[in-house]
Amino acid sequence: MTEAVVLAFEDEAFSARQLDAMADGFARELSALGVARGARVALMSSNRPEFVVAIRAIWRLRAAVVLISPAWKTTEVSHALDIAGVTHAVGDHPVLAGLMPMRDLGDTIEPTGVSAESGFDGPNASDDAVLVFSSGTTGMPKAVRHTHASLDAAVGHWRDALDLTAADRLQVLTPPSHILGLLNIVTALDVGAWVRLHRRFDIDTMLRHIESDRITVEMAVAPIALAMASHPRLEQYDLSSLRYIMWGATPVTSSVAEEVTRRTGIGWLPAYGASEIPVIATNPIDDARLDRVGRAVEGVEVRVVSLDTGAVLPPGHSGEIQLRAPSIMAGYLPDEENITAFADGWYRTGDVGAVDADGWIELIDRSKEMIKVRGFQVAPAEVEAVLHGHPAVADCAVFGVDDGVGGERIVAAVEIAEPVTGDELIELVANTLATYKKPSAVAFVDDVPRLPSGKVLRRVLKDRLSKESHGCTTDN
Repeated sequence: MTEAVVLAFEDEAFSARQLDAMADGFARELSALGVARGARVALMSSNRPEFVVAIRAIWRLRAAVVLISPAWKTTEVSHALDIAGVTHAVGDHPVLAGLMPMRDLGDTIEPTGVSAESGFDGPNASDDAVLVFSSGTTGMPKAVRHTHASLDAAVGHWRDALDLTAADRLQVLTPPSHILGLLNIVTALDVGAWVRLHRRFDIDTMLRHIESDRITVEMAVAPIALAMASHPRLEQYDLSSLRYIMWGATPVTSSVAEEVTRRTGIGWLPAYGASEIPVIATNPIDDARLDRVGRAVEGVEVRVVSLDTGAVLPPGHSGEIQLRAPSIMAGYLPDEENITAFADGWYRTGDVGAVDADGWIELIDRSKEMIKVRGFQVAPAEVEAVLHGHPAVADCAVFGVDDGVGGERIVAAVEIAEPVTGDELIELVANTLATYKKPSAVAFVDDVPRLPSGKVLRRVLKDRLSKESHGCTTDN
């Protein structure tokens, strides 16, 4: 009898037993290379079946996967390897291969016999499962540690919130190094759903496969939603298999979502999560609304506290959103990032919002200064550090402005000591950091407003620039 396919990639198809056999074979290979319990293995890879196999193999050895973004450049990857204490590396990326010995995922993985016992004990709940990266307060990314217990809790929350079953069919186009991409893959395989991986996002490929693969749940972030809304031939695709489209990573842009629904008849399911706690809230499938991120999923406690006093506020009042849940991370690396992460056992999201009497969560703003670019967080300090390295830059400050599609674009305000063009500064950042971290515009200013403590007054700077005219270079 033909075994059911659970993973598809281009013209390849894999059953659960085939994936297990490949994972067992790869685990034996990694074990021979010295990977053992407690090891941290960097994985820098495109979307491909070997990505899934590598994760499962590393977990069989009770080691942790350190997910590195394939968009990162040498400076960022080197920092990540250092703070995570990486001991081994697998992937398909030349940047990682240039920094340490890497088992190339492009090479053949020999499976064990499909009926053979693996011989591996598998992980404990308290073992670290995965480290993903979020923007750090000092500028460079910090590692978010999830144990198998916290990741399993998140998978359960995602499965229940989306009502996923073995009858569902999904496709993954978002980067696997991002918590959303990983969560989608792990949850789909956990429930026995069918999932297709794509090397990269392409709107026509996505729409064509919704039609041909009869996809039932489509995962989207703001750029995907915008591409759908602006597609000139959207109505030509048969999207009737979709139960809904999930919108995550940024607040919903209602006009974009409504345009897609008007043209296709497919509704949206807004969701709210973070690297530190992957599933916070989702809209009910049968009662979704675009003006709220949803209600907290079962198992996640939410409270709102005063930004001034830290006192717990009653329903309807805005303040910082704080959380408790079994799915919350085990902590950050480096350790100093944990100092302000929790308050009395509650995780501090840094998001400003309110929860009404019926439990609906409204996001208002972010008290943290991170910039959300196409679903990725960018720390202003990280970009500023690169700009400060240019001899012409006397001072600078980086902030985000609305990009019109639910996210932000990066603007750099620069005080110069000698002539330099905006294009030159943009190119410097692009050559040093991931492409999505480069400024879209450089505004030359007479001075960067700061408090006596040295803290940049970003809001003052943004307001000033909106009222004054400065030389500006825009990246188109």
